[in-house]
Amino acid sequence: MKKARVVSILFLAVLIAVAVTAEAQQPKKVPRIGFVDPGSPATTGHRAQAFVQGLRDFGYVEGENVVIEYRWAEGKLERLSGFVADLVRLRVDVIVSSATPAIRAAKEQTTTIPLSWRESPIQSEWDSSPAWHVQAETSQG
Repeated sequence: MKKARVVSILFLAVLIAVAVTAEAQQPKKVPRIGFVDPGSPATTGHRAQAFVQGLRDFGYVEGENVVIEYRWAEGKLERLSGFVADLVRLRVDVIVSSATPAIRAAKEQTTTIPLSWRESPIQSEWDSSPAWHVQAETSQG
């Protein structure tokens, strides 16, 4: 009987040790950002560079502790809706864009992924909505 109790206690200790080790080894979730731009890296890549620098300023380094999913429409705005759908399927943590059509598409395709944009003309129409979940950023200067 004593031997069974010792074995049970040892078994329990091993289970606890394994559980603690497994918990300690759980990888941190790396945020994934969807970046949708109406241009191309050659024409509007400076926007992405500024965005990445802003993330760095807050301690987020692309490829280390944040992933950015880039989608470039290369002047073909009809592609934006498809890009947004792709990002929604990927379950990115936030969608960022400077293109009003991309933000409109995102607003239609998701109510769970936060959206962020710069100086969108549609901001005022959404500000009045009680279910507004979209976050706008405006630049000054």
